[in-house]
Formats: sequence, C-alpha cells, structure tokens
Amino acid sequence: MALDIGTRLGPYEIGELAGRGGMGEVYRARDTRLKRTVAIKILPDAFAQDIDRIRRFQQEAETLAALTHPNIAAIHALEEANAIRFLVLEFVEGDTLADRLKQGALFPREATRLALQICGALSAAHDRGIVHRDLKPANIKIAPDGQVKLLDFGLARMFGDGSPTALGDLSHSPTITAASAGHVIAGTAAYMSPQQARGRPIDKRADMWALGCVLYEMLTGKPLFDGETVTDILAAIVTQEPNLDALPADTPPSMRWVIEHCLRKDPNVRLRDAADAASMLGAPVASAHAAAGRPRRSWYVALAGITAAGLIAAAAAPYLKPALPAPAPIAFEIAASDAPIIQMMAISPDGRRIAYVAGAGQTAAGNR
Repeated sequence: MALDIGTRLGPYEIGELAGRGGMGEVYRARDTRLKRTVAIKILPDAFAQDIDRIRRFQQEAETLAALTHPNIAAIHALEEANAIRFLVLEFVEGDTLADRLKQGALFPREATRLALQICGALSAAHDRGIVHRDLKPANIKIAPDGQVKLLDFGLARMFGDGSPTALGDLSHSPTITAASAGHVIAGTAAYMSPQQARGRPIDKRADMWALGCVLYEMLTGKPLFDGETVTDILAAIVTQEPNLDALPADTPPSMRWVIEHCLRKDPNVRLRDAADAASMLGAPVASAHAAAGRPRRSWYVALAGITAAGLIAAAAAPYLKPALPAPAPIAFEIAASDAPIIQMMAISPDGRRIAYVAGAGQTAAGNR
C-alpha cells in the first residue's frame, strides 16, 4: 500500500518512502506525540490479506522487542490505524552498506571497524536464540557517526520454531519463494548458506556464512557469488568452493582467517559464533597468525599462561636479586683503661663506634 506524504496513521505523519523489501515498505515519519523521527514499516497490498505474512509481521515485532543492542535498530511499537498494521521503528540516518559499496571496496581498517559492530549485533541476536536469516549489505545501515545498525529481522525466527518461513529478496534480484523437501528457501540468494539454498533447516551458522560473504564484499567491492539468474547464484553456492583470490593483498590475516572459516560449506567446521569472529578481528596480527586453525579458547589459555608467568616472575623478583658482597671487617682500637675489666659494651647503629663501661663506673669510647 503506497502512502502519500502527509498521510496520518494515528499520531504518525508519513514522510517519504525510505525503502521497500520483501517484508514491507518503510517510510520516514514524524511521531507528533514524542516529537521524533521514526520509521514506519507497512505490509504491501499484495500481502495484506496473507495470513502467513501477517503472522510473520507479528513475529518480527516480537523478535525485535527481544533485542536491545546499540547495533540493532530498535522497535518502538506495533500498532494499527486506518485498518493498516505497522511497526514503528527507530529511524537510522545514513547510507546502507550496499550504498557505500557502490562507491567501491572499503579499506581494511574501515571494513574491520564495521565488521566488529556487525558481529556485536549478530552475537546479541544469537544469544537470544534468534537467527537473522537475511544478513546482507542492504540490511546494514551506517549512521553518519559511523555506528552500524542491523536492520530488517523480517526473516528472523527463534531457534526451534518448527514452522517454516518462506520469504526473501535478492539484494540485486527478485524475491524468492520456493520450497524443497518440506522446507522453504528464505533469504537473499547471494548471501545464502548452502543449507539455506537447499531449503534445509538452519541455525546461527547460516548467519556466519552470510557474514563471510559480507566481509568479502566489503574488501573487494563485489559479491562473492553472482550470476544472471537466481538459479545460477544458488547453483554456484551449492557446487563451487568460495574463491578468495580476489581479496586484496593488504587484507589483515585475522580478517582473511575469519572469512575463510565463515565460508566453510560444511556447517560442522564453519566458524560458529559471531563473538569468536569479533575476537579474532580484534586480535593483533601476530596473534591472528598463531591462532589460525585453533579455537578462541586456545589463545585465551595462552594469554592466561603468559599472565601467570609474569605474576610469578614479579613475585620471585625480590628473591632473585644478586647477592651483595660481604662487608669488609671493621677493626677498633680501644685505649687501655685504669680498670681493664669491661662491665658493659654497646655498638652504635652505624657500626662505627663502640662504648663500654670499665672498672668502677668509668666509660670510654672507641673509634674505627
């Protein structure tokens, strides 16, 4: 349903169309009650009467409400006005990553900075048992201050939800709605994991595959898998090994490692966690070389070992100082006294003087 600028939906005044995707149209709008700019997401006319789409629309609201993270666009409300059901979302100024990539590939430092934020958003979603299912540059917004916001959980579903979802769009091609072996292909073809492309059940490792595709595209400026048709793209994902030769020569080893392990076709050997990817991307280059092929746990143990060794060395330091040379002997000369029997004697604190009492109360002192 196309809305004209100035249309009122309850307290919301509609502005220009901000975007259109498989799950609905998004408008910039003004919340006249709270005096703020928001995004209004509305189901298209073609699906407004589709019970399954309505269910997924409700699911998106619940999914977003469960996520609170600085790199995930927030949901403000799920409302209905003028017989139109819509989501009220945080409006994020700035370009999408897809817009940015139209200007060319990113420098490795910038790509790493964005990647760490994307990993943070994914990790928060995965910790709540939520798979995004449609991670792609068009769903990654970059605010003017450089903050990343992950958008459009329209395809997200909770782990263990047995009901299939069927929806998706291609970042550069039409919407997919296809079923296979009782499951449904959902997502953007160019970023689908092999399991998604085959219509098989998926978990968070599908997002990790998509993360690898996005990281590759940030560094090269072009999708990892491309083709003239959706079928061509899906066939390439299922049958071809990812070719990482196009990665720039100055790609940090840690970034190359993450991309390679995100793009393992076998999900059992694929990088499982966005938090692990973030840890690798944030590690020094030397650590990235040493940690290649090993899980994050191993270099945590190594770091702990180094720290423990340092503490032991610091504690032992006082006992490991070189021995001081033996002091030279000090000789005293004491003049003879009329009463040679010494009754009491004391040595000064600096060891340079000696005092004694001799005979019947006579005292004397000796010098070094």
